[in-house]
Amino acid sequence: MSQRRLPVVDIAMGDAPAATSAPPDRSGVLVRLRLTNATFRGLTFGASITVLIILSGVIIALVEGSLPALRHFGFGFLVSERWNPVTENFGALAPIYGTLVTSIIAMVIAVPFGLLIAVFLTELCPPWLRRPIGIAIELLAGIPSIIYGIWGLFIFAPFLQRTLQPALIDLFGPIPVLSNLFAGPPYGIGILTAGLILAIMVLPFITSISRDVFDAVPPVLKEAAYGLGCTTWEVVRHVVIPFARVGVTGGVMLGLGRALGETMAVTFVIGNAHRISASVLAPGTTISASIANEFTEALGDLYTSSLVLLGLILFVITFIVLAIARYLLMRIERRIG
Repeated sequence: MSQRRLPVVDIAMGDAPAATSAPPDRSGVLVRLRLTNATFRGLTFGASITVLIILSGVIIALVEGSLPALRHFGFGFLVSERWNPVTENFGALAPIYGTLVTSIIAMVIAVPFGLLIAVFLTELCPPWLRRPIGIAIELLAGIPSIIYGIWGLFIFAPFLQRTLQPALIDLFGPIPVLSNLFAGPPYGIGILTAGLILAIMVLPFITSISRDVFDAVPPVLKEAAYGLGCTTWEVVRHVVIPFARVGVTGGVMLGLGRALGETMAVTFVIGNAHRISASVLAPGTTISASIANEFTEALGDLYTSSLVLLGLILFVITFIVLAIARYLLMRIERRIG
């Protein structure tokens, strides 16, 4: 058989098929990627530095504004209860006392209730009820503080004046130590009322964070505990809470920070009295309430400087609380390994 001859193609004359296109320029792509990465790093670094600059500016402004009061009163400002704008004799002991006591009352009430609600939502709550309760908790967190204050002044304080406060006076009156803690007429407003309002306000934060960290516990750990015959209480106590204690501690400290700095709601219900009383039913004041009530009416550099110094003290207290929280978290993480 005769072999079929293929036509000869003259490459030089351009009869060959068109060559494939050249690969894209990789150097341009790399330059563009480097530029994008450098821009992203610059933006994140700038945002971080901006936070430090703002914080430094706040500290400098507080220190500079409080210097006249520091020079005039010295550290005696921290241990003096007097607050007399007429004679320009000021002391921060009563606001510091009110801030700490109301925050302690709030956390003593809010932490157990918040953890119990979180445990119920994650371990015991029926599926059809879990979402309504979760939405209700989120709505509590979204209510403005001034609404809490108005409700506390016109609804909650009169209710406490008629019911809870007289009952506490009658119950603890015969007991020597507790009689001083719950002594006096039932005003309705006072340190206890402010602490209860703060407890309601910080409860959603503690509950939400605790619920999220409880949900993050691996189901296999709980199933293994149930398989060994543990009850729900034993699973929560020995598995859920130890696994989520870092997150729970963070939520508690977040709620404490909110309680320390709350202003409007406390201003409405605490009574705004610059004095220290052993009774939690008596009126008092906090650092935030004192600044909010008197800053616009402060006449004279010393009066204004004293209020700014109160703000600096509140900043230091908050910083100490956050430092303690960070230390506790580091110890827990180190113990967990």
